[in-house]
Amino acid sequence: ALIFFRGGVFRAAVEKCGGVWYTDHKSIISGPAGRRKEAEAMTERELVALALAARERAYAPYSHFKVGAALLCGGDAVYTGCNIENASYPCTLCAERVAAGKAVSEGRRDFTLLAVAGSAPEYCTPCGLCRQFLYEFAPDLRVLCADSAGHYEVHSLAELLQAGFGSASMAAGKSE
Repeated sequence: ALIFFRGGVFRAAVEKCGGVWYTDHKSIISGPAGRRKEAEAMTERELVALALAARERAYAPYSHFKVGAALLCGGDAVYTGCNIENASYPCTLCAERVAAGKAVSEGRRDFTLLAVAGSAPEYCTPCGLCRQFLYEFAPDLRVLCADSAGHYEVHSLAELLQAGFGSASMAAGKSE
């Protein structure tokens, strides 16, 4: 499926290959998934646009608050996710963890940039659970927090999760 964004600040083309979005500004990707020809870096606006598109697939019959996420890995692959609610609320999955889980299950742990877009006019930030989950893989991750219209602000994960608990925290507790 191709998505073209026109009229606003940018125009982009993306192609979905086996559940992963690949971008190429100069030409649509041809050949095996993951191979890019003359590709340029994905823009923040494009990543936010993918999060907004993922939001539309959210399953949110209880809160009616839809969230989409787009996680850039390295510079060539984007894994999208949407929130998936459940009548047993603790079973609910957030969009950010869905996207990260898809990336990890495909062998990617090189998270570089995450866009999160909610269905409210306020900026949508990852919940505390998602912040901790993401910290495991990318303590230095940059996060684009978007509103329902696609405007966004940029935060570092360290800013959103101060004094995060990671593998270094566990190593400090080990005795020799």
